[in-house]
Amino acid sequence: MELIAGKKFKLPVWEAALRTMRPGEHARFRCDAKHVVLYPLVAKSLRNIAAGKDPLEGQRHCCSVAQLHDHYSLGYPDLDELQKNPQPLIFDIEVLKVEEPGSYQQDPWAMTDEEKLQAVPLIHKEGNELYRQGKVQEAAAKYYDAIACLKNLQMKEQPGSPDWIELDQKITPLLLNYCQCKLQCEEYYEVLDHCSSILNKYEDNVKAYFKRGKAHAAVWNVAEARADFAKVLALDPSLRPVVSKELRSLEARLREKDAEDKIRFKDIFSQ
Repeated sequence: MELIAGKKFKLPVWEAALRTMRPGEHARFRCDAKHVVLYPLVAKSLRNIAAGKDPLEGQRHCCSVAQLHDHYSLGYPDLDELQKNPQPLIFDIEVLKVEEPGSYQQDPWAMTDEEKLQAVPLIHKEGNELYRQGKVQEAAAKYYDAIACLKNLQMKEQPGSPDWIELDQKITPLLLNYCQCKLQCEEYYEVLDHCSSILNKYEDNVKAYFKRGKAHAAVWNVAEARADFAKVLALDPSLRPVVSKELRSLEARLREKDAEDKIRFKDIFSQ
């Protein structure tokens, strides 16, 4: 894991321990129970990170009493037992690397709310530049990071509230950029899921219909693709040349598929 000096990372005792160490050093620290009461919650977050999940997964915006109720079980028997009966803990710590102040780019989950808001436009710009350079996978990762920042903030708002909606409207263009990358990476079902989620909230989003139509066409959902492209034309007739090109491409692929099927079935019946 990575610790940022001054952030305390929920367990100030870890930062206190690290300040006594040098790069490459391996040391053991025994910490009294009063210093590690929050360790079960922190450990759950670290396990989420290791599994590629949101570290705050399962937490929600509510009062402290409700939070305690929510965390009655953390989903791990060992952490549940430790939460019920706090114990002194021993940590083996090895310092792998120390970076200079200002040189470290934080992961989104490690940022404060203000830092997340400030980082989103910069991450978005980095993603756009990577996409222009043809580095589609790298661009998708940047868009994902920006979305993660905003999603984390959105979790703290009441769904449907003005602040929640404002954050959602910032997420949508980033998610569409992410879908464009996934189209190029031929990850069509992910595009279908994300575009559908956008259209469930914003029924007039032309870009979402267009990208979903391309994804439907790629996986041979012909009727759905035609319906999405028709919706694009209904919302923005000026896109007729682009839509016509996609429909011609779809029809050409269908003809090729029919020809291949005829040859394949002919061979089967001849045997």
